Amino acid sequence: MTTNNKNQQYDYDYIVVGSGFGGSVSAHRLTEKNYSVAVMEMGRRWTPENLPKNNWQLSSWIWRPMLGLRGFFNMSFFRHVVILHGNAVGGGSITYANTLLVPPDHVWDDGAWAGLNDWHKVMPTHYETAKRMLGVTENRIVAPADLALKKMADAYGCGDTWYKTDVGVFFGDKDSDVPGQSYPDPFFNGEGPDRNSCIGCGGCMVGCRYNAKNTLDKNYLYLAEKNGAEVHAETKVVGVKPINNCADGADGYEITTVPSNFRGLYFGIGKRVWYCKSLIFAGSSLGTQELLFKLKDNGSLPKISDELGKRVRTNAESLIVVRVPGSTEDMSKGIAIGSGIHLSDNTHIEATRYPAGSDFMGLMLTALTKGKPGWTRPFLWAWVAMKILLKNPIRAIKAQAPFGWAKETIIFLCMQTIDGFINMRLRRLWYWPFRKALVTDGERIPTFIPAANDFAEKGAELLGGLAGSSFPEIFFNTPTTAHCMGGCSMGKSAEHGVIDGQNRVFGYQNMMVCDGSMLGANLGVNPSLTITALTEHAMSLIPAKPNNNE
Repeated sequence: MTTNNKNQQYDYDYIVVGSGFGGSVSAHRLTEKNYSVAVMEMGRRWTPENLPKNNWQLSSWIWRPMLGLRGFFNMSFFRHVVILHGNAVGGGSITYANTLLVPPDHVWDDGAWAGLNDWHKVMPTHYETAKRMLGVTENRIVAPADLALKKMADAYGCGDTWYKTDVGVFFGDKDSDVPGQSYPDPFFNGEGPDRNSCIGCGGCMVGCRYNAKNTLDKNYLYLAEKNGAEVHAETKVVGVKPINNCADGADGYEITTVPSNFRGLYFGIGKRVWYCKSLIFAGSSLGTQELLFKLKDNGSLPKISDELGKRVRTNAESLIVVRVPGSTEDMSKGIAIGSGIHLSDNTHIEATRYPAGSDFMGLMLTALTKGKPGWTRPFLWAWVAMKILLKNPIRAIKAQAPFGWAKETIIFLCMQTIDGFINMRLRRLWYWPFRKALVTDGERIPTFIPAANDFAEKGAELLGGLAGSSFPEIFFNTPTTAHCMGGCSMGKSAEHGVIDGQNRVFGYQNMMVCDGSMLGANLGVNPSLTITALTEHAMSLIPAKPNNNE
């Protein structure tokens, strides 16, 4: 416990809310600078022994603690978008597809962060640090789904853009590795954990049970804990207020937590109060926005900018599939995202997969349907589905049945750098007015990407399969994204953003935001590496703790 000049006792110098890419980077770099750090993480700690074998094991895959489901994957349904996200010790790294790409250089000239720094000069160094820490390397396992993507791209006329993804996976010795082979720490000069080489099972998104995926609990967070950071798992932050009624938080913060179980969330059993000098919100774009909205609404942090919740982006993203019923090639093999292509300068597609037996997501997908977004599209879907059924009933039924879906299906994760956003607000739900919840607001974002749908349709014909769209896209005019970004974006003042170019929250001292909510533009690629690099930038600006223990 530390003490300041006013004899305020702190449990920690820093409390970090969340242990994803921003939170784990923050914890590690702060402990390196001799600060005492606690990480409050709502999710569980996962090991190869308790990870689910497939995503039909809902109690160990889906996160819905009020229903007794205590996994690491979540789906949040909004009027404008369905958001796929994760929470665990290690944040979304436990369930993400370990794809770590640098976005196009022009994104720094777009959106809220443009002009706040010379990003083109500043960021390359931090990207290199992030790549080293996350063990980024080019994919070595080119599997059937990747070869199928290459074949489709060649036929479409963009085969020259096909590439193997840069990923956070350990593949072992390039010349002599036997898949699954054990190695002493290959990344941190013996300071990190022992590792095993990838076996190409495709199981990255249901949690790697083979010690090959470079999750945060094997790099940043592992080193932070080794250096003294304390991780409080299954702990949800429900309250934050400045100490001593100091309006700008100069004296530090009082943090209230509850266990993230039914008794804690509903009845507050196990509530605890902590004191810290400084605070970092890193609970993901959705988590940080929701918490800050509630703290602003209840008067705990009233000075949070009114820009909170504005300009939430989805990477202009769409999920489509090609399923080949009875395929002789196992599309589940490889790593979660092994390859990608560029349909155009602003449209990017990645070949994605779940492991054999993890067929649950097949329930969300159906026949690809074009047409215009809106109320007429379900009728068009019915017509398309009927034609497929009449043409080959057995094949149509097999294509819709979830069982065997992962082995027969290529998921295409489609992203664009085209700007577009929605807004988030805290409102009472019409169907449950007893509490306020996060809701979406504003103009609708594009439901699907026509060029990507065209690519999938032609590719399905080439492979002898059927292309598919998601049910929410067709029936609710709602796209699906795995990359929610923004809502606490950077700006030159509180009138333009929630944080400044150094991630400091406007209106408060010793308070930062370091997660996907800080991102100021659609990246067009998976955002994890950029979140890591931007947090490295923010942490590099914090001085080491003085030796006088103040």
